[in-house]
Order: sequence, then C-alpha cells, then structure tokens
Amino acid sequence: MDEHPTASGKTQEKPDAAIPVKQQSRLRTWLIRLSAFLTISATAHMIGAWTSVHAIMETRTAQGAVAWAVSLNTFPYVAVPLYWVFGRSEFQGYTAARHKMDEELLTLEPEVKAAGERFLVAPSDPMGGHRALTRMTNLPMTTGNSVDLLIDGNETFESIFAGMDAAEEYILVQFFIVKDDNLGRRLQHKLIEKAKAGVRVFFLYDEVGSHALSRSYLAPLRDAGVHVSTFGTTQGRGNRFQLNFRNHRKIVVTDGTAAWVGGHNVGDAYLGKSEKFGRWRDTHIRITGPSVLAVQLAFLEDWYWATRNFVELDWLAALTQEGNKVVHIIPSSPADPRETASLMFLEAITGATERIWLASPYFVPDEGFIAALKLADLRGVEVKILIPDDPDHLLVYLTAFTFLRDLKGTDIKIFRYQNGFLHQKVMLIDREAAVVGTANIDNRSLRLNFEISALVVDKGFADKVEAMLRTDFSNSRIMNPNELDAKPFWFRFAARTARLMAPVQ
Repeated sequence: MDEHPTASGKTQEKPDAAIPVKQQSRLRTWLIRLSAFLTISATAHMIGAWTSVHAIMETRTAQGAVAWAVSLNTFPYVAVPLYWVFGRSEFQGYTAARHKMDEELLTLEPEVKAAGERFLVAPSDPMGGHRALTRMTNLPMTTGNSVDLLIDGNETFESIFAGMDAAEEYILVQFFIVKDDNLGRRLQHKLIEKAKAGVRVFFLYDEVGSHALSRSYLAPLRDAGVHVSTFGTTQGRGNRFQLNFRNHRKIVVTDGTAAWVGGHNVGDAYLGKSEKFGRWRDTHIRITGPSVLAVQLAFLEDWYWATRNFVELDWLAALTQEGNKVVHIIPSSPADPRETASLMFLEAITGATERIWLASPYFVPDEGFIAALKLADLRGVEVKILIPDDPDHLLVYLTAFTFLRDLKGTDIKIFRYQNGFLHQKVMLIDREAAVVGTANIDNRSLRLNFEISALVVDKGFADKVEAMLRTDFSNSRIMNPNELDAKPFWFRFAARTARLMAPVQ
C-alpha cells in the first residue's frame, strides 16, 4: 500500500484501485452460479430424502428399501427419476379393472359352476395338497385335463400353429416379445389368414418387450380384422411412469378348449437361430380340459385392462373330460394382494419331501428363498438348480456366483447349462408334480411382472419332466463351491456389487 501524510501529520493507507468491471461481472456470475448450484443441490437432496421415505414405506422388500434409500440420499440427481420410473412395486388400476370385468362374468357363473363342479379338486383330496395356491389365486385346481410337454421352439410353435389351424371360433394370443422376423411374420400371416376366414382373433403384446414391433407389422393385422392392442402399463392418470412393470405372460387359447403357456416368445432366436446364443433351450405346454378356462380368464383380464372392452368367449366348451391330470393355473402380478409367484415357489419348496429341481435363466433369489432351499436340504430334499452358463444379462451372470457362498456346507447343486442358452422356467416337485410357466426366480418376476404358471400334478407328466431335466443336467457343468473364491479380486467385487443391486433389478 502507498502511504501519504494527513493534515495532522499522520499517514493513511491509500485504497486499492477499484476491481475492473469485467472481473466484477465474472465474480457476480460465479456467485450466481454457485448460489443456483447450492439451491439445486439442496432441493435435490430434499426431494431425495422425501422420496426415500416413500421407498421405505412402499418397497416390498427390506433389501430393496435399503438399496433405494441409500441411493436416493446419496445420488438424488440420478436416483430420484430412476425410482419413479423403475422403483414402484404397486401396479395401479388393474385390480379395479379386474373387478369391473369380473362383474361381466357373474351372469355366467351359475352355469359354468354347475357344469364344472365335477372337475373340482377338493382341498381334502390327496391331489389337492397345494390348497394354499387355490386361496392365493381364487382359481380352482381341476382334474380331467390333458397336458403335453413341448420341448424347444420347433415342437412348441408347430403345436401352436396346428391349434390355430383347427380354430373355428376365436384365437387369443399374448406374448411378451414378438419379433418382426421369419417366425414373427409366420404368426402374423397365420392370424391374418384366420381372421379373413371369419375367426375372431385377439392379439396382445407388451409395450416394453415388443417396443420394436413396427407399424408395418401391426397394420396388416388390423386391416385383416385382427383385434390388436398393447398391454400398456403406462395407461391411466397415475401410471404414466409405470415402466418398471412388464406383462411377461405367453398365452395362446383357441376356441376355449386348448391353451398354451410356457417360456417361449415369438422370434427366430426361440427356434435356435440366434447368432449370439445358438441353440435355445426352452419349454412350453399344451393344455386341454377345464383348466383352459383359467388361462382364458387371465388373458381376458389383461385384455380388459388394455382396452376396457369385454370379449364374449366360450366358458363351457372346455368343461369336458380330456384326461386325468390335475392342473392348477397360477397367474401372478404386481396387482395381487400377495406376492403370488414368490409364494408359489416357497410353498413348493417347503412342502417338498424328496426333491426340488429348478430351472430358470434368471436366478437371483432373495434371502427368504435361499433360506427355504437350505431348510429343504436339511430335511434331506434333493435340491438341484439349473441356470445358463452364458446368460444374456451380465448382472444376473455375476450374481449367480455369490450364491455359492450362501450354499456352502449344503448338498445343493447349481448346474450351468452349456448346450446353448437356457430360457425355460420349470420346477419339479417330488415324484408327482411339476410347474411350467413364465416366472423366473428374480425380483422382477416374483414382484413386478405379470406372469402365468401351470402346476401339473400327475406322475406320468412329472416323469417326462424328470427325463427332460436329466438330459439338461447331462449338458451342464456343476459349479464348484469354491469357484468364486478362485476368481480375481475385481471379479469377486463385481459379483458382490451385482448382488447388492438384485433387489432393485
């Protein structure tokens, strides 16, 4: 500082020259930006904290609630929009639509009930041991059914197309994924052909799974008179961001007398023509008999949600003796008051006395599921789990390794299928029961997806499923309990990190 004398003889500091205007402008801009950033940051964290309260109160699992709460408070800028799109576990509006549709069916109930009474399996019947499922689904277990096991794509779609050829009244078609490729166009042409022949055709697909389905594929269907609709999880005022939900069901029904359910979607990959995976290992079933009505009802509920249109269908044609197999159809969805799919698996595992064999492409169970498997093992139940060796989702692939540590000290065996990609969803229970359907063993299928499974109680059918799975096991390798420990640190860390994300997948 320069000094100069005052009138009193004292010196006084000379003030600095004024800050240049340009620097003042830059400083002011910087302060405004800092203030804006702090305001936005504070607001984001406040919204994140509020949203984490919602997650804690509404998320169905404790693990999911913790995962969301931590991420929402730590990284609210990213986590908040992700939560409102992918974090919701309650599907709004479907239950009300279901009840309204059921009112339309009430007039048919006395006639259908009278005709179907002789096929009902009472809870006291030895074959009705899975009575908990009846209470969960509000659907009866019935006898008088015939069930064909369909292994892989060619056998499955030849059966489906033959059924469509024979249809005279109506065809109901619902798939999660429909591709505009050779198989997809074959389905398209078949539906157009039947619609032009006077058969009523209804085609329902998931808006996310079939997002790539083009107008050029759908327009010819509509022009031919096919009733086409997307399931539309985002419809309704409160559902604009329900992208986390999927309708994962695969259903075909013809004339109310035959139904197909299982793991296949529609695409050339399901015929083993995938460049990435090669052979595609999957399982479907064909059902005739009284249980067809439950499959038809599941489709009709989904169709009503999608279109708000009630479709007149035949509810009596299936009520004839087609065989002697006991079947229980188990639709599950995020609109259910209970976690139906999860409880279906747990009921089977806890009730098994001899064996539980599970095949699933996505095996990411929660702690309760793992505990049930361990208890089954302690009871002396043979537990085998079949998963892909080369899955199509990296997180699922990594997470599978972490369950080796959970299962150490048990006789539970995990097989990794090596003859192509394993996509079937099958469970074998003891010597007389098997489940074939669409539900995987992960948070999405157990809590967020619309799924459908068929429990078949019949020793002859169970024997066929056993033979099929034994072939699959022979094309697999058994995971070593120490396999993860032998991996490098980065792999083990990635696997554990993937496990942490399991509740929010």
